[in-house]
Amino acid sequence: MEFTPGTIMEGTVRSIANFGAFINLPEGKTGLVHISEVASTYVTDIHQHISEGQAVRVKVLNTDDRGRLSLSIKQAESRSTEMHSPSEARPARRPARPASFQTPRTEPESFEEKLKQFMADSNSKISGVRQYEHKTRSRKR
Repeated sequence: MEFTPGTIMEGTVRSIANFGAFINLPEGKTGLVHISEVASTYVTDIHQHISEGQAVRVKVLNTDDRGRLSLSIKQAESRSTEMHSPSEARPARRPARPASFQTPRTEPESFEEKLKQFMADSNSKISGVRQYEHKTRSRKR
C-alpha cells in the first residue's frame, strides 16, 4: 500500500499525547495526527474526540525525509462527507451566541470571509465610537 499524500485509509489509535495521537496503519506503519487535525472544531482535550484502540479514518498529509507520516482525521472526515449527498450530510453545529450577539446574518465559512466580516464589524464599531466622541467633544468646548 502506498502512503502518498491524499491517500485515505483506516487505522487504529495506538497512543494519545497532549500534542496528538499516534495511529497504527497497514503494513506496520505508524503516523501522527496533530491535535489541530483531530476535529474541525477547536480541540482542548484530545481525549474528548478519540480514545486508544479506536478505529479511525485518516488522510495522509505528507511524509518527511525520515519516512514519518503526518495524518489528518478531520480532512478524511470532510472528504467522506463530500462523497455523500447533501441530504445525508449533517450540518455543522455552532455554539449558541448570547442573545445580545445574535444577528440574522449568515456565518462566513472560510478564514478570508471571517476576516472580512470581522474587519467590517470592527470598522462599523470604530466609526460609531468616533461619531460619539465627536458629539461629546463639541459640547465640552
